[in-house]
Amino acid sequence: MLARIWSASLIGIDAVKVGVEVDLSGGLPGVVVVGLPDTAVQESRERVRAALKNAGFPFPMRKVVINLTPADLRKEGPIYDLPISVGILAASDLVSHESLDDYLFLGELSLDGSLRSVSGVMAIAAAAQRLGVKGLVVPENNAHEAAVVPGLAVYGCSHIADVVEFLNQPGSRVPIKVDGPATLQNGPANALDLRDVKGQAQARRALEIAAAGGHNLIFVGPPGSGKTMLARRLPGILPPLSFSEALEVTQIHSVAGLLKEKGTLVTQRPFRSPHHSASGPSLVGGGSYPKPGEISLAHRGVLFLDELTEFKRDVLEFLRQPLEDGYVTIARTRLSVEFPAKFTLVSSTNPCPCGYFGDSVQPCTCTPRGREQYWAKLSGPLMDRIDLQVVVSRLKPEEITRQPQGENSAAVLQRVQAARDRARDRFQDESTLQCNADMQSRHLRTWCPLDDDTRSLLEAAVRKLGLSARATDRILKVGRTIADLEDSDSLKTPHVAEAIQYRTIDRMQ
Repeated sequence: MLARIWSASLIGIDAVKVGVEVDLSGGLPGVVVVGLPDTAVQESRERVRAALKNAGFPFPMRKVVINLTPADLRKEGPIYDLPISVGILAASDLVSHESLDDYLFLGELSLDGSLRSVSGVMAIAAAAQRLGVKGLVVPENNAHEAAVVPGLAVYGCSHIADVVEFLNQPGSRVPIKVDGPATLQNGPANALDLRDVKGQAQARRALEIAAAGGHNLIFVGPPGSGKTMLARRLPGILPPLSFSEALEVTQIHSVAGLLKEKGTLVTQRPFRSPHHSASGPSLVGGGSYPKPGEISLAHRGVLFLDELTEFKRDVLEFLRQPLEDGYVTIARTRLSVEFPAKFTLVSSTNPCPCGYFGDSVQPCTCTPRGREQYWAKLSGPLMDRIDLQVVVSRLKPEEITRQPQGENSAAVLQRVQAARDRARDRFQDESTLQCNADMQSRHLRTWCPLDDDTRSLLEAAVRKLGLSARATDRILKVGRTIADLEDSDSLKTPHVAEAIQYRTIDRMQ
């Protein structure tokens, strides 16, 4: 007897349909799995055998051949336990064949027949919806995650017996319903507020510009000056995620197996802060079966690199392509996987190894050569991609004790949202642009024309600071954002002058 069940396999954050064919034939009893299964899939033979037995279903005492198609695609993980078990039961005529073609089956089996959650269900649900699949049968703990995707019937089951009952009596279960947009609106608010930051007017201004235009930012200052405190408050002044953006972010976190911590939908912009000992693959993603790294987990949010100069230089160089293109490509022998990585980079560093170069209180003990080697870890091309470079000074005693609370994040967010709306209206015919930082050179010619005085100022800055063409373009992007914050249609000299101020530590030594 032959039965065919449908499942899926992840390729990056996308998924393809996988056929699970089960054939029962004469010969010595045994189970053979073919179709490039990995070790976890091979081990499913014993899990399925024990699960069916303990759930009260007979395991066929015949030769069982399980073929996973397409045969040239590597299959990994315990996700195929459920489709294999359903296929064996269907081949044994214990479940109805009528609706097997309508659903994808996903799930790991415990030895008692209960279903355990698996990673990547959101990404598979999104692919299933595009492929026109009628619905998904998944573990109960994954059901709400998959049901966020609109237009897809999702059935959550806690035991293999529940799946058998559903297939034999289709009306016995109702699909899970989740209102994705309502879930997004009811998500928890960001607890970190800019009002907690005292002083640091220029740094707060740079944060506002970064949020309004999607610009990358670096803070340079001595220990205790508030660099990390400022950076962690950036998500609170970023516009909320749209539903489509939330789906993108949730798919990535689902593939990475992080949704157990976040519920059914990621409702807040991500804030990722890897330690400076992080390796290249942990940052950009990788592995024999590529998984997303920190830069993809920060998609549509913030990647914060504290103590930037403590990262290995070769690790930092991995950031250059994602910062420019908004995605990262990981190539392996059998496949090439692309992960989205559209994030705002915020970083902080001390001005020198001891941390006190230029400090008004603590003298610096570093040699000029030591400071030069310290900054040599940051290459020119990487610094070119950081739009806003801000020196954060130590607060004076009276600022610490007497300074009133600053403007709160809600007020800043209103200005940021207005600037983003202005940019979105400007980009209405350019679907690839979402903020000013996304503009290319051809867009700058259209939306950032310069009068003679402004052009002369920019040319003088390029000569004095030795700026590259890329850095010059980024000055214009920042200037355009400053103009948007001031509700100005044209790019004026004061806007460009302020943008130039944020390029003064390109090669600080």
